[in-house]
Amino acid sequence: MKSFGAGMFVFPHGMHVDKDGNVWVTDGEGKDGKGHQVVKFNPDGKVVLVLGKAGVAGDGPDTFNRPSAVTTAPNGDIFVADGHGGDSNARVVKFSKDGKFIKAWGKKGTAPGEFDTPHAIATDSRGRVFVGDRSNSRIQIFDQDGKFLEEWKQFGGPSGIFIDRNDTIYVADSQSDAKRNPGFKRGIRVGSAKDGSVQALIPGIGPEPDKESVPEGVAADAMGNVYGAETSAADLKKFVKK
Repeated sequence: MKSFGAGMFVFPHGMHVDKDGNVWVTDGEGKDGKGHQVVKFNPDGKVVLVLGKAGVAGDGPDTFNRPSAVTTAPNGDIFVADGHGGDSNARVVKFSKDGKFIKAWGKKGTAPGEFDTPHAIATDSRGRVFVGDRSNSRIQIFDQDGKFLEEWKQFGGPSGIFIDRNDTIYVADSQSDAKRNPGFKRGIRVGSAKDGSVQALIPGIGPEPDKESVPEGVAADAMGNVYGAETSAADLKKFVKK
């Protein structure tokens, strides 16, 4: 149907489509004067907002270091999960809808409000901010000012999070295993963002437990069909309710 953004990105990593159909993309690496940015396209693919400095890694109000994901709140505020492990950042950065820096919170660690690879981010109907703290195998939930509310470990190690208009939450766990997150199988968990209940698991597909193909990115449509973007298999899978 359409494609846009070719040649603009080093490592297009996180994607979010807002209520107006704008497409937001994070560029999770930097090279040759590109990357470490968040780009907003309108529905026609025209660039309408850019956050961060091209190719510049940093932890200031106008720089990122390997931003993983982006989402928007109902009022248009922008939240960026800034970091992808290693020596990158481990924080959430909040901007106004026109891109003005408001605040940042978080640092590398395991305590509440700290992160190790903030890999996914989404908001629910109440405006709470859900951060996929992947290497800590938990989702952390904050209010819009960055106040820590609670953590959920029942959804596994979150690589991707999608919350629909009914507060159904879909969490892609592409990394759990006996070493990194004992007791959890990889796959997409479906549950409630309201009470944290897990209602279903779409398991990874593959010949062996450690070689299955499991989505990192996840989204669902209005009919409840689930879409998983798989990095290892380089494909997109659609799952339909039986």
